[in-house]
Amino acid sequence: MKHSILSAILLLATICSFAAEPKHKTQNFILITLDGLRWQELFNGADLAFIQNKKLVEDSAGCVKKYWNADLDTRRKKLLPFVWGTIAKQGQLYGNRNEGSLVNVKNPYWFSYPGYNENLTGYADPKVNSNEFGPNPNVSLFEELNKTPEYKGRIAAFASWDAFNDILNEKRSGLLVNSGYEKLEGQGLSDNMQMLNSIQYQLPDIFHGVRLDGVTFNMGFEYLKTKKPRVLFLSFDETDDFAHGGRYEDYLNSAHYSDDFLRILWNWIQSTPEYKDKTTIFITCDHGRGNDQEMWKHHGSETPNSSQTWFAVIGPDTPPLGEIKEGQYYNNQFAKTWADLLGFNFVTPNPVGETITKVIGK
Repeated sequence: MKHSILSAILLLATICSFAAEPKHKTQNFILITLDGLRWQELFNGADLAFIQNKKLVEDSAGCVKKYWNADLDTRRKKLLPFVWGTIAKQGQLYGNRNEGSLVNVKNPYWFSYPGYNENLTGYADPKVNSNEFGPNPNVSLFEELNKTPEYKGRIAAFASWDAFNDILNEKRSGLLVNSGYEKLEGQGLSDNMQMLNSIQYQLPDIFHGVRLDGVTFNMGFEYLKTKKPRVLFLSFDETDDFAHGGRYEDYLNSAHYSDDFLRILWNWIQSTPEYKDKTTIFITCDHGRGNDQEMWKHHGSETPNSSQTWFAVIGPDTPPLGEIKEGQYYNNQFAKTWADLLGFNFVTPNPVGETITKVIGK
């Protein structure tokens, strides 16, 4: 009898220990992408030689004052104060090749649609080989999440580039995708959202169909505040557009503004009970760029080094390791990593990259 009681107690203790095993705290997920932002600016700050090139920067003196400092830590914090003041202390950053941290896309093309497909589906599909590819045959993590009761109708994407209706295959997936110059439709829109719906058409169409990032951010942020989604994807495009145009100061400015978007989001999350200590933010890009002052304007398989990418993450399950200074990582690992953070078993018929265990605290 005593033996039976002891066995029962031991069994109960074992059951309780499994029940008490900590599961991931992440219940909400926010993905931010900065199209074509190089790892060089993220980790090194502004490049003085680029700033002093009058073909790339009209007001070199003003740009030096705003973004340059001889000290590396000061310089990169001037460009990206939230990244280096908060994420570097409370999260993780990958991709500083000067320190042996390597991140690359797996796809062979090194431009946007293939890069975003790889990020979102975990599959570097060789058939996805054009920015005008059309509806994506591959299923994203977000589409799979949208099939579950916990996430259905609680996922939204706001993007400056209008290709995301196809990249996320809006018609098949049923996801809310607002991209390019597009009004948000639906019942119960806030006054702010209705204003943003209108104001996007009252600003200069600088990039010929690509919406300005400030509008994209504010539409997404307003949706977050009023609709409280579980998953939000914000995709910004100006860094790539200004780089293609050879406008280095504007490229830096756009990166700086995007950093402030991150600060605003994080401060709101930390002050909102439904999201505080329950939300992971993941920031990355879709491709890199060339190295020198001419090739920096370009990317693609004929531009060396433009497969080089980076990512940053901050959230309740991610240990505060700061800069990761070793290892090789790939963008095709992102989707599985995000799924694991959310406790979701992401299974597809395609080969996807493995979870980045450091991100989830293993």
